[in-house]
Amino acid sequence: MSFQLGSALLDACVLAILAKEDAYGYSLTQQVREVMDISESTLYPVLRRLQKNGFLSTYDQPYQGRNRRYYRITDSGRLKYEQLLEEWNDYKGKVDHVLLGGLNRD
Repeated sequence: MSFQLGSALLDACVLAILAKEDAYGYSLTQQVREVMDISESTLYPVLRRLQKNGFLSTYDQPYQGRNRRYYRITDSGRLKYEQLLEEWNDYKGKVDHVLLGGLNRD
């Protein structure tokens, strides 16, 4: 069984990865896949939307004779990530309370 995950959680995962280091699309996809099933065709619209909203910027780097597009989190993106992380912790706490019967099993 797998849980359906919303776009806010996907945004948070992308921003979390980029908060640590810049990354290119394929690398981002592989890192996000560690926590949820996602394809590159799903991730690229998310990256474009985050960029349009000012949370990401891009730059190109040559790699084996081609340019590779890298994504970088902006200051606005860091603020958004912190907001999403706070919302996630609140949501996670409520779900844990229900699923664990009030037990805190950190």
